[in-house]
Amino acid sequence: MPQHDRPHPRRRARGTRTAFAALAGALLLGACSSPGAPPAAAPAASPLPTAATTPGGTLLVADFGADTVTFVDPERGAVGSVQVGRAPYGLVVGADGRAWVATAEGVAVVDTRSRTRQALIPYRTTGTGPVTGGEYRGGGMGIALSPDGAHAYAGVNVPGTTGVLEVIDTAEREVTEVVPVGRRPFDVDVSRDGTEVYVTGHDSFDVTVVPVGPAGTGGSAAPTRPRRIEVAPYGTEGGLGSWLKPHYAVVRPADGMLLLPFEGERLAVVDPRTGRTTVEEMTADTHQHGATVTADGRLLVVGTGAVEPGKGKGPSLTVRSADGSERVYPLDGPHEDVAVSRDGRTAYVTGGYTRDGYWNGITVVDLDSGNSRRLAAGSRPLGIAVLE
Repeated sequence: MPQHDRPHPRRRARGTRTAFAALAGALLLGACSSPGAPPAAAPAASPLPTAATTPGGTLLVADFGADTVTFVDPERGAVGSVQVGRAPYGLVVGADGRAWVATAEGVAVVDTRSRTRQALIPYRTTGTGPVTGGEYRGGGMGIALSPDGAHAYAGVNVPGTTGVLEVIDTAEREVTEVVPVGRRPFDVDVSRDGTEVYVTGHDSFDVTVVPVGPAGTGGSAAPTRPRRIEVAPYGTEGGLGSWLKPHYAVVRPADGMLLLPFEGERLAVVDPRTGRTTVEEMTADTHQHGATVTADGRLLVVGTGAVEPGKGKGPSLTVRSADGSERVYPLDGPHEDVAVSRDGRTAYVTGGYTRDGYWNGITVVDLDSGNSRRLAAGSRPLGIAVLE
């Protein structure tokens, strides 16, 4: 059964919109959990013959409530799964069809075309604790690939202290570098030119900028001298018990700025070169988690619902255009992460929220109309990708 904390009440002054959550006890490590439904069994593993291929447009989700990734037909639902390792969190898929999945045990390598696990690369980091599930388990969280596919970057949670970024040589399938970053690295992103990695530290209110060399190739220009940028538009009062911390970031295609949404109220726009942050208004008024960006620059953000009953609106998907205008589409129940179809017209939002009320499926949202439907998909799905 996943481990959870109880939610903390949040106080907000609407005039100044300053807010904080009181730290309810020394054992609370962050404000994104409470009891949820027990995970359902994932579909049975179904490797395909070597000559077969998984169709483009198939979805792949990380089953945090199981030890699998699930393949999902966007019309029919789950069509099979593959064992990857304990409590998979984030995943990313390269142009070669290989998926890199951050689990509690290590980074799994999955051939998505034949639906087989090819490797499980152990972390070099010690101190991640027992291999287990639950929101605060040690091990991999966010994960990304360099533009050339030569390196994978996994954010590793080390319970009780700062996390690390582990750099993996994808050809050799081994960890080559370990870089200290912030606490509980929810998300990992890469600059457009591949020369920097951005690690979002949920419990340290920050983004760590890690230089990784020309085009992200590593080599002699291994990751060195990481820079910390505090990202806390509400301040840091409340510490580990605060709800008002960063979760996921995206790199804006137009200029390389980092976009981090907070509470459906504020969008932190971070210049990773200077560390300067500006804040823009948002309209959803909901606790926000997963985010992605479309090829034309629209920002999609998952709203999980009000932190405290009566102090905010329900779950939603925000679609924010480049000019700052927003459409907010309601969702039925909490969700966690989001991916977008190749044509930019459909969003896929995972139901495996890290707090209460999660469910075992995906909501499919038409981005033009806001109409939505549900698909069964794995066990408490968090990370999601659309296969090419």
